[in-house]
Amino acid sequence: MTQVGEVPARPQTKPQRNEPCWCGSGKKYKKCHLKEDESKQDFAPFQRAKIKRSKEFIQGMEATCKLAKATLDMVAENIRVGITTDRINTWVHDYTLDHGAIPATLNYKGYPKSTCTSLNEVICHGIPGETVLKEGDIINVDITCNLNGYFGDTSRTFLMGECSDDAKKICSVAEVCLEKGIAAVRPYGRIGDIGAAIQEYAHSMNCSVVEKFVGHGIGQAFHEEPQVPHFGKKGTGPIIVPGMYFTIEPMINLGTKDLIILDDDWTAVTKDGKLSAQFEHTIFITESGVKVMTK
Repeated sequence: MTQVGEVPARPQTKPQRNEPCWCGSGKKYKKCHLKEDESKQDFAPFQRAKIKRSKEFIQGMEATCKLAKATLDMVAENIRVGITTDRINTWVHDYTLDHGAIPATLNYKGYPKSTCTSLNEVICHGIPGETVLKEGDIINVDITCNLNGYFGDTSRTFLMGECSDDAKKICSVAEVCLEKGIAAVRPYGRIGDIGAAIQEYAHSMNCSVVEKFVGHGIGQAFHEEPQVPHFGKKGTGPIIVPGMYFTIEPMINLGTKDLIILDDDWTAVTKDGKLSAQFEHTIFITESGVKVMTK
């Protein structure tokens, strides 16, 4: 029994809006503790139950993410100065098909290629073509494969030969931003925790975070809820619950966060022409923590 002056413990199930509040005030829950409870991370399990995933679903995601990583590893072993970005596309296309999967980007909303190759000032969605990689370039290669109806998504930015200090810096900052974002994830935390951690580090390094493009839920569709901004405020945003699969893919610019979309309606470039880099993983939220699926 609750003693006089003692605050009752929150119940194990969330009250309905019009039920009496659990605190004993006599008020309806919606008029009393509802807003406070919804703002508290430790009350987050009441917001949304964990997402139940079948063994088949989990195995499907493991397989497709393993293939996405292997495809990117194959690119890492072969990418070099003197090749065209279209050759990278051919590698990705053939490797994906040879392993029984489909390149998810090919014909996705009209996108014409099997991978994205984003070079130097290109932030994302660079279309492979006849551009030849040169000494000092940086290039992001973004892989998404569809294996048996499950999607896996990952990317890295590669340094081509001897690169400038700026090129090395932006690649390093972007990679650490991904690590910081993943480290900020916890079951029943908030999506905003991820962006807050990324933004804090990027800004401390005098870099900017692209806000127009975000991470996303993934599974049996290429893009699902939740959206995962790489900027924001800690303790805000949707609740992270066990069973979620989503990407974290910060795009970090050496200069301004502002961008321009080119006439092809896909290629996003930095407005000031300065370098941009990106790293990405697909992650899975468990009851006990986070599993990086594409590492």
